[in-house]
Order: sequence, then C-alpha cells, then structure tokens
Amino acid sequence: MTDTARFHPRNRHQGRYDFDLLQAAHPPLQAFVRANDYGDASIDFADPQAVRALNAALLAQHYGIHDWQIPPQYLCPPIPSRGDYVHHLADLLAADNKGNIPRGSAVRLLDIGTGANCIYPLIAQREYGWQVVGSDIDAGALASAQAILDANGISAAQIELRLQSERNAIFKGMVKSGERFHLTLCNPPFHASMAEAQAGTRRKVSNLGKPASRKGAGLGKVPLNFGGQSNELVCPGGEEGFILRMIEESARIPQQCLWFSSLVSKAATLPALSRALQRVGVVQSQLIKMKHGQKESRVLTWTFLGALQRSAWLGV
Repeated sequence: MTDTARFHPRNRHQGRYDFDLLQAAHPPLQAFVRANDYGDASIDFADPQAVRALNAALLAQHYGIHDWQIPPQYLCPPIPSRGDYVHHLADLLAADNKGNIPRGSAVRLLDIGTGANCIYPLIAQREYGWQVVGSDIDAGALASAQAILDANGISAAQIELRLQSERNAIFKGMVKSGERFHLTLCNPPFHASMAEAQAGTRRKVSNLGKPASRKGAGLGKVPLNFGGQSNELVCPGGEEGFILRMIEESARIPQQCLWFSSLVSKAATLPALSRALQRVGVVQSQLIKMKHGQKESRVLTWTFLGALQRSAWLGV
C-alpha cells in the first residue's frame, strides 16, 4: 500500500497556485481572482464559473490545452488530484518494467466515464503520450469532450471517444474482441441518490466557509461547485455498487488488460470490494492511498496476470 499526504512527485501542481502565471495563460480567469482573508490571490471555490476558469487556466499553463470549455451542467473536477491518479498508474506500469515508465502511443489506457471535461485522457496523453480511449453513456458529454479535442488538434489516434450504449455495462462493448489495454481508470459515481449528492455538496460548501444555500436555492438545491449531471454523480448502489459491477465484468476479460483500477472515495466500501476481488480470483491487488489537504481518497488496482506475464506484456 502506498500512502501519500502530498501530491505525487511528478504532479505539476505542487504548492500554491501562481495566479499571475495562470491569468497570463488564460486571461478570462482575471475576472474571478480576488484577495482572500490572508491577502493572497485566490478565487471563490464555491463559484462554479470561477472553478471552470481556474481549470481552463491550469490546463493552458501546464498541459498546453488552450481551448477547454464545458457546458455548465457537467462535472468540473479538481485537476491536481486527477493528475495524481494518472501518475500512480504510471508507477504501477514501471514496477513491472524494471522501474521505467512506459511512454508513447503503444501504451493504451481506457477511461471509464470520461465525461464532458475529458480531464484524465488529456493529462495521460500530455504527460506520457499514451493512447487513450474514453467511454461514456452520455452522448452530450462525449460531444463536449470531442469539441475540446478538435479545438486543440488532438486526433483519435491520441484520444478516441466511444459511446457506451448499454447504460448498465462497463467494459462490455468498450473492450473489443482481441483488443488490449495496459490500464483502465475510472472515477465512479459516488452517490446512490441525488439527495445524497446534495448532502455531500452542502458539506463541501460548509468546508469552504460558505452558507449552506444561496439566494434562489433552497436547502435541497445547493449549487454544485464542481457541477455534475445525475449520471456523473449517482448510480444504483452508489460507488460500491458500481465498482462491484466493474470487478465482475473485469473477470470476463482477464487477459485483455494488464491492470484494472478505480478511484474509491469511501473507505467503508473497501471490505466488500476486497471480498469481490477474492471471489473473481485476481492474482494481485493494490490500494494506493492519497490525501490532499482534508480530502482522502484511494485508487484500487487489480490484475489477473502474474508478474512474469505482466513483464512479458511490457516486453521485459
């Protein structure tokens, strides 16, 4: 188990944001930058527009993505922690490759639930040159993601998007016959209901020192500062149910992926996930713990291949 209280060493987002550089990279951010209670430049992290502008600036400054826009109703995730997930997966491959991170388009990553923001594929492709397939059940989200790719000259040979037509399927239809992936990645829907999602948002807003509701928004309609469509936030059984289905489906394609993985936000789900992994007969699993400020999360990884098989896959 790997336990990190700070960002991964290769994460580009160490320390405080440099708002001078960010505003230079993305001038629209200027409209949202204000001095905080300590006199430092910052934004209102409870303001969805400000968060989207910050994300656009981070992508422009650090990854050369100079045209990133998403519709206001879609999820706008915090980029620094998303980068950590990708870097830890790179370390996982390096462990089977004599400590060297495999780079280039020969390495293939499948992102389950890419969303309108396309964050994970963008980071993985820019950082390591991997070829990424992003899947989603929402055609509107994929249209937004494709617009970002087109605006930045990113081809399907670099990032390909696929519509999952079966809403309850995860790998079925996305991993084609004979197709292989080095890694899968997923940020699953966390909640079992929209009421649960709203409760989580109220906690986030409270942690930011903001009132629980805003003018025009009742207690049950707290604005989501990171946005999100219902399918991005909610699924039957919540996070645990989604990952359990993912584990079951992964057992049907055990030789087509080197490492499966998923973000796990709730530690309480881990016992059930561990039992499921044992039930399907995984050869090895790892839990990578991450802590960024007050937020704790973890990445669960598993494989059906032994160490020699994994090294042979990587050509070692």
